[in-house]
Amino acid sequence: MAEREPVRITGVHALSALGRGADALLAGVLAGAPAFTPVRRFDTTGRRVTVAATLPEVGTLADELADAVDRVCRAAGLDRTQRAGAALFLAAHGGPHSLPPPGGGDAGPPVPALAGHLARRCGLGERARVYTTACVSASTAVADAATLIGRGDLDRVVVAAGYLVEPDQYALFDAGRALAADGVVRPFSAGRQGLLLGDGVVAVVLESARAAAGRGAPTLGTVAGWGRAGDAYHPCQPDPRGHGLARAVEAALRRAGLPGTAVGYVNANATGTPYSDASEAAALGRVFGAAAGRIPVSSTKAVHGHALEASGLLELVVTVLALGHGKLPVNAGWLGPDESCPLDVVTDAPRPAATAHALTLNAAFGGANTALLVGAP
Repeated sequence: MAEREPVRITGVHALSALGRGADALLAGVLAGAPAFTPVRRFDTTGRRVTVAATLPEVGTLADELADAVDRVCRAAGLDRTQRAGAALFLAAHGGPHSLPPPGGGDAGPPVPALAGHLARRCGLGERARVYTTACVSASTAVADAATLIGRGDLDRVVVAAGYLVEPDQYALFDAGRALAADGVVRPFSAGRQGLLLGDGVVAVVLESARAAAGRGAPTLGTVAGWGRAGDAYHPCQPDPRGHGLARAVEAALRRAGLPGTAVGYVNANATGTPYSDASEAAALGRVFGAAAGRIPVSSTKAVHGHALEASGLLELVVTVLALGHGKLPVNAGWLGPDESCPLDVVTDAPRPAATAHALTLNAAFGGANTALLVGAP
């Protein structure tokens, strides 16, 4: 059953290796030039792979998140009273030694404490949630925020997410041979070898239609539908048949009350790893049938890298900006088609965005899958 009104997106802000601000993110993904360079932030001696998409001269994650939240509130035009009425949903890496500075040193506060700190520092309300569910953290936060706004529990939520490439997670992915040995991310492509990590500190303002209209806020886009599903196939490997991700997409369409034919672009999760990309292609085939090969698809991780807990929010912003600008981003790193991924991949140059709706997909270890259905402004 569809919600009566899609949730409005009234403010966006992003930091990535492409630069600071939403304009830099959009320009970078449309240019399609990968931002991967040798890592200078910490020592990579002895690592198989020594590149990532990092922005020079970043602060601590706590400071960058605070800056992102403040900037997105200003971008959305929230005054002091409106900020105080907003909840904060935060996606970041958890654990007892979470959020170390990018170059190492003492860890920052645990994520729950950080969420409260950010809310107070940025003048938000006392209601806060934290999400530490790996690569679906941010997209799950958006789905929860949209659910609560859609049923009238909240009028406004600031969703923030952050990951700055740091030595611990880098070492784990490198030791697990998940990083691309050739230093290039090639989603859905023949010859793909793996993922590469990237910085991402992102914030968006989500509001009910009534709240946005009441203060005359412009709408950058909408979250028209959302879905979540698990496949319980393997702790680290996706279901090769794409069952879980397919169910998430179907739930998003069902919640929006839209047919599959409404989707004119997919910002894919595709990390450039052989199995996950093929699984995602299978999921799209399950949902869209033969039409899956005619829907434009790209993964902007090939340009800005995989931002782990922040990836869902970074890619949501990319999708919103792409629809608003009327251009679909390039899938960089392309060498040629792979028979396991029979999709219409956007290569060579951006395409005109002749659609009012797009999907942005994410998946994580443990079989977690999310789908957000984005509407053009």
